[in-house]
Amino acid sequence: MRVLVVEDDAGIAAGLAGHLAASGCAVDTTPTVAGGWAALAAEPFDIVLLDLGLADGDGTTLLRRLRQAAPGRLPDPATPVLIMTARDQVAARIEGLDLGADDYLLKPFDPDELAARMRALRRRAAGRAQPKLRYGELEIDPAARTVLRAGVAVDLSAREFSVLLALMEARPHVLSRAQIEAKLYNWDAALESNAIEVHVHRLRRKLGENVVRTVRGVGYYVPAETGA
Repeated sequence: MRVLVVEDDAGIAAGLAGHLAASGCAVDTTPTVAGGWAALAAEPFDIVLLDLGLADGDGTTLLRRLRQAAPGRLPDPATPVLIMTARDQVAARIEGLDLGADDYLLKPFDPDELAARMRALRRRAAGRAQPKLRYGELEIDPAARTVLRAGVAVDLSAREFSVLLALMEARPHVLSRAQIEAKLYNWDAALESNAIEVHVHRLRRKLGENVVRTVRGVGYYVPAETGA
């Protein structure tokens, strides 16, 4: 999951980035409204964690501008936004939700609760209600980051799991290498040119050749199940 943290407290931002990265997210941070807008205009993000009291203005300014953006290009106005703030007034929560926030979490909060809320937003964005994804004999648990094949645990690396999850969430649509990279790596990551190909090769070896398919010159996909 590619996450943008818009937070002007450097300690909080670093703590969030570390916790989310440990759970398999690719995290970028910025302390300002302007930086948040520039990031959203440059890269697709799966979710935005938005503070309200920012150095150059209020986070609701960024939220309002994002929701008013033109669809079909970046910034994507449908990007899920979770507000995280110390403002505990009911009126402030109502304002944020009415401006288009998808969820609202008061500081201080438990990082595990934040992660659970993020997964719920991803499920909602994908139009599914079940917490686990199933495909054939595979069962993928995004919360535990585990994969079972016919009931037997499959040992995947963090990157392999993230590639599989990205393709499963996009199923049956094709994701290009660049789109997969955007979900896995933040701005500071150093990428090898064949990294995605290596991950896909290992997934096929562990899960079977027919789970991840290739469209030559385009990208990769997990096909729809027969009868689905």
